[in-house]
Amino acid sequence: MEFKMSENGMDVDLEYGTLHISGKSEFGFRPFQLLVASISSCSAMVFRKILEKQRITIDDLRVKANVTRNPDKVNRIEKIELHFIVIGKNLNENKLIKNLHLARKNCAMVRSVEDSINIEESLECVHV
Repeated sequence: MEFKMSENGMDVDLEYGTLHISGKSEFGFRPFQLLVASISSCSAMVFRKILEKQRITIDDLRVKANVTRNPDKVNRIEKIELHFIVIGKNLNENKLIKNLHLARKNCAMVRSVEDSINIEESLECVHV
């Protein structure tokens, strides 16, 4: 990847398109948003893949991310709480929790930052 300076931040051309990054949200994605998005989506995609391999059918999967930043340390991200919402029929919550722990062990983004950012997962099952 090659990042290029723009008027309001940095740009990078990727296969899917140009990613605009800026400290001001009106000009692009903020760096902390990209970090949280990477961790959240990687974790969710690994979780979904594990469920698919085990032939566990779900209707939907959502993740709510709550971020705690430390203003005394240049707004460093101290903690990310990931709340997984699994929607489906006949959900086995214990099995889903076990698979969520397995997803954490296999998510490259979580593993990359787990020694510097406290990441906590929780699970909610919505039966339809």
